[in-house]
Amino acid sequence: MMSDKTVAKTVIVLGGGILGVSTAWQLAQAGAQVTLVTEAALCSGATGRSLSWLNSAGERSQPYHALRIAGIDRYRTLFARHPQLDWLRFDGAIYWAADDDAGTKARHHYEKAQGYDSKLINRATVGDVDAQVNPASLGQVAIANPGEGWVSLPHLVDHLVQAFRALGGEIIENTGKASVITKDGRACGIRSEKHGALLADQVLVACGPWTPEVVAPLGVQIPNGSPVSMLVTSQPCDLAPQVVLNTPRAAVRPNPGNTIAVDHDWYEEHIVAQGDGQYRIDTSVINQLMAEAGNLIGDGAPLTANSCKIGLKPIPGDGEPVVGELQKVPGCFVVFTHSGATLALILGEMLTQEMLTGVKHPMLATFRPERFS
Repeated sequence: MMSDKTVAKTVIVLGGGILGVSTAWQLAQAGAQVTLVTEAALCSGATGRSLSWLNSAGERSQPYHALRIAGIDRYRTLFARHPQLDWLRFDGAIYWAADDDAGTKARHHYEKAQGYDSKLINRATVGDVDAQVNPASLGQVAIANPGEGWVSLPHLVDHLVQAFRALGGEIIENTGKASVITKDGRACGIRSEKHGALLADQVLVACGPWTPEVVAPLGVQIPNGSPVSMLVTSQPCDLAPQVVLNTPRAAVRPNPGNTIAVDHDWYEEHIVAQGDGQYRIDTSVINQLMAEAGNLIGDGAPLTANSCKIGLKPIPGDGEPVVGELQKVPGCFVVFTHSGATLALILGEMLTQEMLTGVKHPMLATFRPERFS
């Protein structure tokens, strides 16, 4: 039970992606006075170009797996309340490894050992999972994960922002770069290029791949392993699959408007950084990716790209989430993680508890920023 004194806190959330928006909304729900500040527009960073596949497939540490399972659970609650949404679905996923049936089977056995819903399928049975998947594209064996899903994060951000504003939350966009202000060693607000100083009891830094850069002046070092990645959205397609497909040459998911979202990592070496901080990639590489994606669906015809977004994908140096209050700077919290889509709702919930009650969540014990000290 939160006391009146506890919920009277003022909080500045720095970052307009899904982790910042989710936490700001949940803080406001709990009674805090929240201002969300973002360098550019809402959803203009990694959130706007995420495949946003909701899963805990494959191998990872047990604490990370448990956190992701809890994350999926919160999306299932949202889905149960709003089953009509076309931007949040739980129709499952299909995976296979590159020319390695042994690798696919090993992954399946590992998943089963964790109690994860994992089934082996093949070219003859893939149609039972999704009739739009091209059987000829499969390896000899594949994994179906019926419990997985996907979310369109820009749509989720819109949904949460409406609720946040209805609770009295304030959003300040296009403020430029910002830094955390401290007084007597404690965080007391932020200072931005275009909006000056804003004061609050607590600050949450949720700046995606820029989070380590923001906290570095505070004497906190967080290794940054964020690679450059790309998300391509197709033109409307009559044969859009229902499932997420994670394959050796393309990862695809359905997207609102009968479009298809596509990404992978084999093309990263073809992405060229520009002097202005932007990136470019040759159209031929995009076309090759869309041909690989099209091969997975229907008769295998290439997909046609409609839009392409390139930028850094947030991944901490050791691959595990970084969440919680900085011991060196009380009042300053951070959240920096790969899998921001899967974890967005659950981390917002856990951070809200920690920020407003001071009680640390036990599931976050291994993800504290100080592990790098």
